[in-house]
Amino acid sequence: MRGPHNIWRLIQTGATLERTGAMRVVLDAFEAPAPLRVAARVVGWPFKWLGDEGDPSMPPAVRALSALGPAYIKFGQILSTRPDVVGAEMATQLRVLQDKLPPFSVEAAEEQILAEIGLPVDELFSEFSAPVAAASIAQVHKATLRETGESVAVKVLRPGIERAFRRDIDAFYFAAWVIETLSPSSRRLRPRDVIAHFEGVVMGELDLRLESAAASEFAANTVNDAGFQLPQVNWMLSGRRVMTMSWAEGVPLGDNAAIDAMGHDRVALSRRVLELFLNHALRDGFFHADMHQGNLKVAPNGDIIAYDFGIMGHIDEYTRRVYAEILFGFIRRDYKRVAEVHFEAGYVPADRDIDEFARALRAVGEPIFGMDATRISMGKLLAYLFEVTERFGMETRTELILLQRTMVVVEGVARSLDPHMNIWRVAHPVVEDYIKKSIGPRAAASDLMKTAAVMARFGPRLPKLVEAALIRQSQPEPEPQRNPWPARVFWASGGAAVSAAVILLAPFFG
Repeated sequence: MRGPHNIWRLIQTGATLERTGAMRVVLDAFEAPAPLRVAARVVGWPFKWLGDEGDPSMPPAVRALSALGPAYIKFGQILSTRPDVVGAEMATQLRVLQDKLPPFSVEAAEEQILAEIGLPVDELFSEFSAPVAAASIAQVHKATLRETGESVAVKVLRPGIERAFRRDIDAFYFAAWVIETLSPSSRRLRPRDVIAHFEGVVMGELDLRLESAAASEFAANTVNDAGFQLPQVNWMLSGRRVMTMSWAEGVPLGDNAAIDAMGHDRVALSRRVLELFLNHALRDGFFHADMHQGNLKVAPNGDIIAYDFGIMGHIDEYTRRVYAEILFGFIRRDYKRVAEVHFEAGYVPADRDIDEFARALRAVGEPIFGMDATRISMGKLLAYLFEVTERFGMETRTELILLQRTMVVVEGVARSLDPHMNIWRVAHPVVEDYIKKSIGPRAAASDLMKTAAVMARFGPRLPKLVEAALIRQSQPEPEPQRNPWPARVFWASGGAAVSAAVILLAPFFG
């Protein structure tokens, strides 16, 4: 229940933020107004002694979230993909948040597997290792299948993780409601929508069947991609709390010394990483949204292997076309066309001046193209672009923010392999090829055929659908009735918390 009982969890959170020094940093990142700052300090400061001090070697925000537990660690990771919400500096800090926790016991993992698969570990595997990786939600073991001798990776959820996440997500929703109540201006950042996005991501990760499905879909999309491999899901040994995949044998993509020792061409690998990401985003509209070095390996034959499919990005076909035209317009430095695409897509309100917007886009693009080719960043270009479009009234689009964040990560991986890589030179043919196939007479004909097919399926129902829509349009909408009780309960609970603080502190000032 997302009610006042969450106040105690918020007090614990505020106390930890105060004790770690993160409270002021977080409030500044969110540009919190005075009423919200006062409320946060009232909730946190008197109970500072109850907070966890965390690891002093970490930055304040990372230190606090790590101390507060798995849900807060994962929330920090999600927020690192939303610089539009927390600001660029805070997003950068959260990006380095270490998603590592002490592992749980092998015995607990074996119990989870028995409960999920229905067979004991000894009957399934001839070998079952200690955890090779432990994260906020699950940990991974290396095992050998008893029947075939194949090496596999077995991912097992932490015991009790669902209950812990649901408890904290309820507290997050309550905190978002408090923020919107105390600070109406914060509603432009849509705090409850941010929590809903977080809940959707986490609930997906807490059901490993969904991650298995994502891995399977990704494999089907990329089966013909040269130089790219994905581990295969073993569906018979996977379920809601356990996921088994073939073991990805190779060296980490971030270990340049090992890559050189194996005789692989790092320049070619650098190009391939970027080309693969752009193809997945534009061609398929389904991409790995966590493509850092820790989730990528180089196989002995030189193929790139990707794994860990907990966070995947999805872009619909229309948005892909818009994104490709924007990128291609910048590549050709045709700022007027980039401006027109924004207006045609409805990203920028029609009452704004298109020529003024084109000049603003030129101010974004020209300084970047004036840089040395090895310093040009497509991710930074998109970040600057979002800043300009926000000034012209464009609403936040979560899918593009995730795409931009992943683009930054992929560029970092590519440049770690080849510091002299020219991002635009690699991207140009991929984007141009997509535009040729997706924008033009052939694409228009394909769109018409799809539209005709949809109309044919709904043809018998169209008259009733149109009639129902016309009836709804002719009826006035009822005025929403506001429930006064949530606000009353909140202020009563807040008063109780302040009173408790006063009582606790009275002996020190008596």
